[in-house]
Amino acid sequence: MAVSARDVARVAGVSISTVSRALAKPEDVAPATRDKVLNTARGMGYRPNLAARGLITGRTGIIGLIVPDLENPFFASVTKGVQSKARDAGYAVIISDSDEDPGQEADLVRDLCKRVDGMVMCSPRAPDSVITELASECTLVLVNRRCGDVPTVEIDNLEGIRLAMTHLRALGHRTIAYVGGPSTSWSNMQRLAALGTVTGQDADTELINLGSFQPYVSGGIAAADQVIASGATAALAYNDLVAYGLLDRFRQRGVRVPQDISVVGVDNLPMSELTAPSLTSVGIPLVNCGRAATAMVLSLVQHPTSPPVHHHNLSFQLVVRQSTGVVNPNQPLSTSAASHRPSSAVGARNF
Repeated sequence: MAVSARDVARVAGVSISTVSRALAKPEDVAPATRDKVLNTARGMGYRPNLAARGLITGRTGIIGLIVPDLENPFFASVTKGVQSKARDAGYAVIISDSDEDPGQEADLVRDLCKRVDGMVMCSPRAPDSVITELASECTLVLVNRRCGDVPTVEIDNLEGIRLAMTHLRALGHRTIAYVGGPSTSWSNMQRLAALGTVTGQDADTELINLGSFQPYVSGGIAAADQVIASGATAALAYNDLVAYGLLDRFRQRGVRVPQDISVVGVDNLPMSELTAPSLTSVGIPLVNCGRAATAMVLSLVQHPTSPPVHHHNLSFQLVVRQSTGVVNPNQPLSTSAASHRPSSAVGARNF
């Protein structure tokens, strides 16, 4: 038989109303009593009735999550963190994919906000004016986007770009191509600004901005020939997926990585260890981004009058793998591409 709140109250030695408060509004219960109730409920396998709890508290026990593309491992990892933290707090999550369409985001948020206690938007593409308006209509937290006073879990793109560029410069690279992401991406704009800052401090470093490409393997494939034609000795990709496309097309062209050109990605996805060669990348703990965002939403739901706290402490780490090496000053890339046949190794698009 299912365990009821009355059963939990009897075993914990408290009233049913105390059990209800400990589960629905834990901040209103003394810590010792709250811990006793929660531990008892957990030990007995109690599962609260979210619909009944909602009638009492006015809360749904659900948070919403909007991402641009669930097929992108970046957003899948953030989603995993959101779900993990929500589950720990007894919350469910409704997830919507905007399909990289800024026009869909407002409609998705307005539809979901009627059914959830709070919302998380990860890397939204909508303009600041739209996000500010949405934040006035529902409890909203952003991930990887800064917009006025809207609470956000912010990623320090300057730190990540500085790590990548310092690594390439240490290997002797002075002409570096940047393969950008979507023009509507806040991260892409931040990375371009960071690249301007970093290269502005190194007078002997030339940055070649090749423009915007789709944030997928296909985007890297489309950009690779331009990278070769640019004469750059290294390429920094908008994300790891784009970098996988670069590796694949370079292989087809007979351009050796890293002997002829080095490649660095951003995000440090787990599959970057499996490409051939394995991909050097900078990234942050993406699951922690999702957990931090969910903690912020729940705090705002439970303490709506408290000032929001912005998280800025999610730092990049550089993971050096086989796709970066010392620059070869004696062999121009165009010569190298013409003198080597494509490798028979499995292409990066398969990962």
